[in-house]
Amino acid sequence: MRRVWVVGTSGSGKTTLARELALRHGLPHTELDALYWGPGWTPRADFLADVESAVGQDAWVIDGSYSGAGAADRIRERADTFVFVDPSRATVMRRVVTRTVRRTASRVELWNGNREPWDALFARDSVIRWAWTTYASNRRRYTAVGSDPAYAHLAYHRLRTGAERETLLAALPSL
Repeated sequence: MRRVWVVGTSGSGKTTLARELALRHGLPHTELDALYWGPGWTPRADFLADVESAVGQDAWVIDGSYSGAGAADRIRERADTFVFVDPSRATVMRRVVTRTVRRTASRVELWNGNREPWDALFARDSVIRWAWTTYASNRRRYTAVGSDPAYAHLAYHRLRTGAERETLLAALPSL
Protein backbone atom coordinates (compact mmCIF):
# COMPACT_ATOMS: atom_id res chain seq x y z
CA MET A 1 0.00 0.00 0.00
CA ARG A 2 1.94 2.96 -1.34
CA ARG A 3 -0.62 4.99 -3.26
CA VAL A 4 -3.65 5.72 -1.10
CA TRP A 5 -6.79 7.49 -2.32
CA VAL A 6 -9.04 8.82 0.46
CA VAL A 7 -12.59 9.93 -0.40
CA GLY A 8 -15.74 10.97 1.43
CA THR A 9 -18.28 13.75 1.39
CA SER A 10 -17.39 17.23 2.63
CA GLY A 11 -16.99 17.11 6.41
CA SER A 12 -16.42 13.36 6.55
CA GLY A 13 -12.87 13.64 7.87
CA LYS A 14 -11.10 12.56 4.67
CA THR A 15 -8.43 15.27 4.76
CA THR A 16 -7.72 14.69 8.44
CA LEU A 17 -7.30 10.95 7.83
CA ALA A 18 -5.20 11.50 4.71
CA ARG A 19 -2.86 13.86 6.57
CA GLU A 20 -2.46 11.34 9.38
CA LEU A 21 -1.75 8.48 6.96
CA ALA A 22 0.82 10.58 5.14
CA LEU A 23 2.47 11.73 8.36
CA ARG A 24 2.63 8.23 9.89
CA HIS A 25 4.18 6.77 6.77
CA GLY A 26 6.30 9.65 5.51
CA LEU A 27 4.35 10.01 2.28
CA PRO A 28 3.48 13.17 0.38
CA HIS A 29 -0.11 14.30 0.90
CA THR A 30 -2.12 16.05 -1.79
CA GLU A 31 -5.43 17.69 -1.01
CA LEU A 32 -7.33 18.04 -4.28
CA ASP A 33 -9.20 21.12 -3.03
CA ALA A 34 -5.84 22.92 -2.83
CA LEU A 35 -5.05 22.00 -6.43
CA TYR A 36 -8.49 22.79 -7.81
CA TRP A 37 -9.36 26.16 -6.28
CA GLY A 38 -7.52 29.20 -7.58
CA PRO A 39 -7.84 32.78 -6.34
CA GLY A 40 -11.40 34.02 -6.06
CA TRP A 41 -12.73 30.46 -5.83
CA THR A 42 -12.12 29.87 -9.53
CA PRO A 43 -11.00 26.48 -10.89
CA ARG A 44 -7.30 26.42 -11.75
CA ALA A 45 -6.35 25.74 -15.37
CA ASP A 46 -3.41 23.57 -14.24
CA PHE A 47 -5.54 21.31 -12.04
CA LEU A 48 -5.28 18.12 -14.11
CA ALA A 49 -1.58 18.66 -14.82
CA ASP A 50 -1.02 18.99 -11.06
CA VAL A 51 -3.03 15.80 -10.44
CA GLU A 52 -0.87 14.00 -13.03
CA SER A 53 2.24 15.20 -11.24
CA ALA A 54 0.95 14.01 -7.85
CA VAL A 55 -0.08 10.55 -9.06
CA GLY A 56 3.15 10.19 -11.03
CA GLN A 57 5.12 9.87 -7.80
CA ASP A 58 6.05 6.43 -6.46
CA ALA A 59 4.04 6.83 -3.26
CA TRP A 60 1.39 9.26 -2.05
CA VAL A 61 -1.83 9.92 -0.20
CA ILE A 62 -4.46 11.93 -2.08
CA ASP A 63 -7.77 13.08 -0.68
CA GLY A 64 -10.78 14.09 -2.74
CA SER A 65 -12.32 12.95 -5.98
CA TYR A 66 -13.18 15.69 -8.47
CA SER A 67 -14.62 13.10 -10.83
CA GLY A 68 -16.45 15.81 -12.78
CA ALA A 69 -13.14 17.56 -13.40
CA GLY A 70 -11.45 14.39 -14.65
CA ALA A 71 -9.20 13.67 -11.67
CA ALA A 72 -10.83 10.48 -10.37
CA ASP A 73 -9.94 8.34 -13.38
CA ARG A 74 -6.30 9.41 -13.23
CA ILE A 75 -6.08 8.68 -9.51
CA ARG A 76 -7.88 5.32 -9.84
CA GLU A 77 -5.40 4.14 -12.47
CA ARG A 78 -2.42 4.64 -10.16
CA ALA A 79 -3.86 4.03 -6.68
CA ASP A 80 -3.47 0.71 -4.92
CA THR A 81 -5.71 1.51 -1.94
CA PHE A 82 -9.14 3.17 -1.73
CA VAL A 83 -10.37 4.47 1.64
CA PHE A 84 -13.97 5.67 1.89
CA VAL A 85 -14.54 7.74 5.04
CA ASP A 86 -18.26 7.28 5.69
CA PRO A 87 -19.53 8.63 9.03
CA SER A 88 -23.23 9.25 9.63
CA ARG A 89 -24.94 12.26 8.06
CA ALA A 90 -25.33 13.76 11.56
CA THR A 91 -21.56 13.54 12.14
CA VAL A 92 -20.81 15.04 8.72
CA MET A 93 -23.21 17.93 9.26
CA ARG A 94 -21.91 18.66 12.76
CA ARG A 95 -18.36 18.73 11.44
CA VAL A 96 -19.03 20.79 8.31
CA VAL A 97 -21.12 23.40 10.14
CA THR A 98 -18.56 23.71 12.96
CA ARG A 99 -15.66 23.89 10.51
CA THR A 100 -17.38 26.46 8.29
CA VAL A 101 -18.30 28.72 11.21
CA ARG A 102 -14.76 28.47 12.61
CA ARG A 103 -13.13 29.19 9.25
CA THR A 104 -15.50 32.07 8.52
CA ALA A 105 -15.06 33.71 11.91
CA SER A 106 -11.28 33.32 11.99
CA ARG A 107 -10.83 34.34 8.33
CA VAL A 108 -8.34 31.50 7.91
CA GLU A 109 -6.86 31.24 4.43
CA LEU A 110 -7.71 27.93 2.79
CA TRP A 111 -6.15 27.75 -0.67
CA ASN A 112 -4.65 30.40 -2.93
CA GLY A 113 -5.90 33.32 -0.86
CA ASN A 114 -9.45 32.00 -0.52
CA ARG A 115 -11.37 32.35 2.70
CA GLU A 116 -14.83 31.12 3.60
CA PRO A 117 -17.19 34.09 3.15
CA TRP A 118 -20.00 34.77 5.62
CA ASP A 119 -22.54 33.73 3.02
CA ALA A 120 -20.87 30.30 3.09
CA LEU A 121 -23.21 29.59 5.96
CA PHE A 122 -26.39 30.17 3.96
CA ALA A 123 -25.59 30.53 0.25
CA ARG A 124 -27.11 28.30 -2.39
CA ASP A 125 -23.63 26.92 -3.20
CA SER A 126 -22.43 26.73 0.42
CA VAL A 127 -20.31 23.80 1.52
CA ILE A 128 -22.93 23.09 4.18
CA ARG A 129 -25.66 22.69 1.57
CA TRP A 130 -23.24 20.74 -0.64
CA ALA A 131 -22.50 18.28 2.18
CA TRP A 132 -26.22 17.78 2.85
CA THR A 133 -27.29 17.34 -0.78
CA THR A 134 -24.40 15.12 -1.90
CA TYR A 135 -24.26 12.88 1.17
CA ALA A 136 -26.56 10.11 -0.12
CA SER A 137 -25.24 10.06 -3.68
CA ASN A 138 -21.60 10.02 -2.49
CA ARG A 139 -22.42 7.19 -0.13
CA ARG A 140 -23.97 5.12 -2.95
CA ARG A 141 -21.14 5.90 -5.37
CA TYR A 142 -18.27 5.16 -2.98
CA THR A 143 -19.95 2.07 -1.52
CA ALA A 144 -20.30 0.69 -5.06
CA VAL A 145 -16.55 0.99 -5.60
CA GLY A 146 -16.11 -2.09 -3.41
CA SER A 147 -17.79 -4.28 -6.05
CA ASP A 148 -16.95 -2.36 -9.24
CA PRO A 149 -14.60 -4.31 -11.56
CA ALA A 150 -12.94 -1.03 -12.62
CA TYR A 151 -11.65 -0.75 -9.04
CA ALA A 152 -10.81 -4.42 -8.50
CA HIS A 153 -7.07 -3.67 -8.30
CA LEU A 154 -7.60 -1.51 -5.21
CA ALA A 155 -7.64 -2.61 -1.59
CA TYR A 156 -11.02 -1.22 -0.44
CA HIS A 157 -11.69 0.13 3.05
CA ARG A 158 -14.95 1.71 4.22
CA LEU A 159 -14.70 3.50 7.56
CA ARG A 160 -18.01 4.33 9.25
CA THR A 161 -16.85 4.89 12.80
CA GLY A 162 -13.91 6.35 14.65
CA ALA A 163 -13.12 2.85 15.92
CA GLU A 164 -12.91 1.52 12.33
CA ARG A 165 -10.65 4.43 11.45
CA GLU A 166 -8.33 3.67 14.38
CA THR A 167 -8.34 -0.04 13.56
CA LEU A 168 -7.28 0.71 9.98
CA LEU A 169 -4.53 3.09 11.11
CA ALA A 170 -3.21 0.52 13.59
CA ALA A 171 -3.37 -2.37 11.12
CA LEU A 172 -1.71 -0.71 8.16
CA PRO A 173 1.64 -2.18 7.30
CA SER A 174 4.62 0.07 7.11
CA LEU A 175 4.69 1.70 3.71
